[in-house]
Amino acid sequence: LLLGKADAHSRILKILYAIGALPSEADSLIYQMGLEIGEQCNRIGVNINFAPVADINNNPENPVIGYRSFGENRELVAKKTWLCAKGMEDAGIITTAKHFPGHGDTRSDSHKTLPQINHSTQRLDSIELFPFKNLISNGISGVMVAHLNVPALDSSENLPSSLSYKVTTSLLKDSLKFKGLVFSHATNMKGVTQHFPPGVADVKSLKAGIEVLEMVSDPKKTVDEIKNALNNGELQLKEIDKKVRKILLAKKWLGLDKNLRQSTISALEDLHKPRYDLTQRLLTENSLTVLRNKQNLLPINHLDTIRIATLSIGKTEKTSFQKMASRYCKMNHFCISKNTSPEKVDLTLNAVKNYNVILVTVHIPGMSPAKNFQLSQSQITAVSEIIKLPNSVISVLGNPYSLAFFPEIENAENLIMAYQDNQYTQELTAQLIFGAFESKGKLPVTVNTHFKIGDGIKTPFIQRLKYTIPEEFNIDSKKLESKLDSLVNLGIEKNAFPGCQILLAKDSKVFFHKCWGHHTYNQKIKVAPEDLYDWASLTKITGPLPILMQLYDHGKINLDTTFSTYWPAWKGTDKENITFKEILSHQAGLQPWIPFWNTTVKENGRYKHGYYRKRLSKRFNIRVSNNLYLLSSYRDTIYKKINESELLEKKEYIYSDLPFYLIPEIIGNLTGESYQSYLNKEIYAHLGASSVMFNPYRKAAIPNIVPTEDDQFFRKELLQGFVHDEGCAMMGGVSGNAGLFGSIDDLSKIMQMYLNSGEYGSKRFISRKTMNTFTQRYFKENENRRGLVFDKPYLDNNKKSLSEAYPATSASELSFGHTGYTGTFAWADPSNNLLFIFFSNRVYPTRENNQIFDLNLRPELHQAVYNSLQ
Repeated sequence: LLLGKADAHSRILKILYAIGALPSEADSLIYQMGLEIGEQCNRIGVNINFAPVADINNNPENPVIGYRSFGENRELVAKKTWLCAKGMEDAGIITTAKHFPGHGDTRSDSHKTLPQINHSTQRLDSIELFPFKNLISNGISGVMVAHLNVPALDSSENLPSSLSYKVTTSLLKDSLKFKGLVFSHATNMKGVTQHFPPGVADVKSLKAGIEVLEMVSDPKKTVDEIKNALNNGELQLKEIDKKVRKILLAKKWLGLDKNLRQSTISALEDLHKPRYDLTQRLLTENSLTVLRNKQNLLPINHLDTIRIATLSIGKTEKTSFQKMASRYCKMNHFCISKNTSPEKVDLTLNAVKNYNVILVTVHIPGMSPAKNFQLSQSQITAVSEIIKLPNSVISVLGNPYSLAFFPEIENAENLIMAYQDNQYTQELTAQLIFGAFESKGKLPVTVNTHFKIGDGIKTPFIQRLKYTIPEEFNIDSKKLESKLDSLVNLGIEKNAFPGCQILLAKDSKVFFHKCWGHHTYNQKIKVAPEDLYDWASLTKITGPLPILMQLYDHGKINLDTTFSTYWPAWKGTDKENITFKEILSHQAGLQPWIPFWNTTVKENGRYKHGYYRKRLSKRFNIRVSNNLYLLSSYRDTIYKKINESELLEKKEYIYSDLPFYLIPEIIGNLTGESYQSYLNKEIYAHLGASSVMFNPYRKAAIPNIVPTEDDQFFRKELLQGFVHDEGCAMMGGVSGNAGLFGSIDDLSKIMQMYLNSGEYGSKRFISRKTMNTFTQRYFKENENRRGLVFDKPYLDNNKKSLSEAYPATSASELSFGHTGYTGTFAWADPSNNLLFIFFSNRVYPTRENNQIFDLNLRPELHQAVYNSLQ
């Protein structure tokens, strides 16, 4: 009869507006949520969950139901409460629909007083009782009766429904045919104790038809009062027996007649399974509601032409929203806290006015309308001013009724309603803004005449990367991480590299990104996601290649035309008839490389006279390291040496860097602008890949650049921010064979664009046909595995052992990518839309370290990912 409150509300169940906003196609997520909450309850030994809330919240001033309701539409509330309850009950949990007969349309809190509902029986039957009738007909196991005074159902003065026979027995049990357990709302609440003393109220509840009393304020007094009522005939023993029998049957259904003990071993791990995390992510993603989208600004496009600022209103530190938004493009961040002075608010607003897109998050402190949701005047003022600015995107994180507290917010050009303020909501709101998924949510309540139930604008997915977890692809994240950990830690232990990071994506969704180790073996700086790496030969597929493909699309390059057509210096030489296709396939018979630096250094390691100076001058302006400048004309010497280099005896597959020194100048001639400028303007700016650059020592913070080699034979220093490749360094750090630096995030955008057949962020960079042309093999009969610039798997790779394969044995024939000498690797597989990127600085402190090859680490890591997909 007496039950201590065992209420295992999940956090998500306390913000049911978010669930109410879900589209009908996401109904299965509500059932899944209920099932997982039930599993969590079971794991900790909780057998009854006082949920779901079946109240229809049709009163914005309701101080107690509000955000705990699924919304104001009776059909929506009825359907979603049952989906949630069904999930919990299928997990073996007793659920309790509350607060019968309906607590939604009240202005007072039954914890503090006795609310009165003055609706007719017809209205109550049509609205308030509708979800309860649906739940009862579906077989819900419990109903909680609220402390409400409802004259239409029982005209007794000041009588709570929980103490009313007419409500609890005549209506709930007899008329609605409910056969499950009937619970009282907590009997220590003012809604009942205001008019009935402890013990007396409990007896009246039992007489009314309640079977389980919740939270009695004085258990001893309650037991004494029940005994007295039995002795004086106020209560009948057969009725008590009937209630107890019902409770025992419920316990039998729960399996509590057995000796069940919950182990505490791995309890914390069991309660935080990654699939629970996935469900909450998907619930949040599907609930986000776009209420305004002027001129279709959302999702944000044209990253090449806009300057973006973020502004958090209500926080003092960089938020999860701001960190996630930064993954899409470069932007600056601002904040206005709850207590920011008016002067500081003005300064901040003046600063953000200089940007042409402002991403604003409004963090609502309170979930209840009491005290204006705890909003400060500085927050309200800041929002009012932001509304006036063009191209601001306002995301409100909290109770949707809070919209009514911001004057003229209906005039906002772009407005998103998020329903919670946590890491999931912030990160996913940022992803929605940049088009990583569609917006599907619908407002579950009417806020005012401007924002009505059902409002919600659909915005498209534009093939930008979304960030999720492995479980979205039914991958066991713990097993995947454990396998990758073991291989990476072996590499660190064997000094194959001091640190590394891996990024994995599938179907345009990054599902794994982790950093291990440090920049160097002194372990002073940990590897971080935003670190810049020397991409080495990955430059070939991320620098000249995308431009070459665009030029091919525009008919400015013919693959079967001789390379000398574009590089006239080869006319009249033994290289005159080499085709562009042979060049890009490494089938031209060129020397693999030329050690240009070697001719400028004496045998004793000193620099030859006339080649270098320690200071910049007009004659020596090619900076090759911190304090070393090369003769300005030496670039012509490099071209001359390549032009005069001997061809091999026959054309066969020999990987050669040499033509990639020449291609940037060809690109300049064909485009009319410099190779570097064209790359930034036509490729990286559109992708939002702001970290990708040549010569990062000029722009980036040196501690954020992962060092490569301690070069003691040429530049006599640790290389950090200067390109590792000597030949590229002698080209001023800008070449087609090497030179690019960047973050793993930004490389993933380029690789995902390729995986999307040349499209990313609603922009087509390269035609699908051209992508197919460049990822094909053309000299397979000559044992050449290469595509055009792209690397491809070994021939018959899937028949080889993993120790002999490249990359992984499961990499399909359609797959393509490249490696970098410094320890980088990127691979895309269209057969399953998989992207694998590995960054390390294996050449630190010396290139003589070949452990990464000896341990076969990159193919092993790559194969481990394929195995996880199976």
